[in-house]
Amino acid sequence: MSPNLALPTTLQDRPAAGRRLVEPLLQYAHRPDVIILALPRGGVPVAYEVATALGVRLDLMLVRKLGVPSHPEYAMGAIASGGIQILNEQALRAHPIDKAAFDAVVARETRELLRREQVYRGTRAPVSLKDQVVILIDDGLATGASMQAAIHAARAQAPSRIVVAVPVAPLETVEALRREVDELICPIIPEWLMSIGYWYMDFSQTSDQEVIDLLQRAWQRETAFDAGARDHPGA
Repeated sequence: MSPNLALPTTLQDRPAAGRRLVEPLLQYAHRPDVIILALPRGGVPVAYEVATALGVRLDLMLVRKLGVPSHPEYAMGAIASGGIQILNEQALRAHPIDKAAFDAVVARETRELLRREQVYRGTRAPVSLKDQVVILIDDGLATGASMQAAIHAARAQAPSRIVVAVPVAPLETVEALRREVDELICPIIPEWLMSIGYWYMDFSQTSDQEVIDLLQRAWQRETAFDAGARDHPGA
C-alpha cells in the first residue's frame, strides 16, 4: 500500500471512518469464522459500521493506555484483558518515572478496564478466538501501544489470522505494527500524525452509553440471524 503522505484527507466522524474501511475488508464478508474486535470506546462506532456492512460478528478487545503521569495522552505502555502488558521503552526513556508512580497508573487503568468489562459486557461471556480470523479496529493509532497490547492478547488465544484495520495512523506506527500481524489496513497514513482528532471533523468523545447501545444492536442482530439459521437450515 502506498502511504497517503501528502493527501489532506479529513474523516467526517467515526461512523464515516468505519465505512471507509469496508471496501478493503470485503474479502471477510459473511464469513462465520470472522470476528471484529473493537477497542473501546472510540473504536466501537468505527467497528460497528464495518461489522454491519460485512455481516460478521462484533465484540470487544478491552485495552487501556498507560499514560505518562506528566503527559497522560502520551502512552508509556498499555494493558489488555488477560493480564497483557506492553511497555513503550522510548516513552519511558524520555519520561522516566519511579516504580510507585508506574504501579499507580497500572492499578488505575486496571480498575477502569475491569469496570468497562462489567458495564459493556455484563453477563455475556467473552468470545473464543481460537482458529478465528480476528479483525482489530480502533478509531486511529498514535504510538500503537494499545493496539500492540490488543494484538498480544488476541494472539494468546491462537486465532488463525490477525488483521488490524484503522482509519489513520502515522507511518512509523504502521510500519512497526505491520510486522506483527497478517494484514494491516490504514487508508490515511500521514508522515506526522499531529493527533488522531486532527483527521476528524467530529472527534467528540464516545460515551459508555453509546458503546452499550451499539453492542446491543450488533448482538441482537447476531441472535436474530442465528435463530433464522436454525429455523431454516441450509437456506
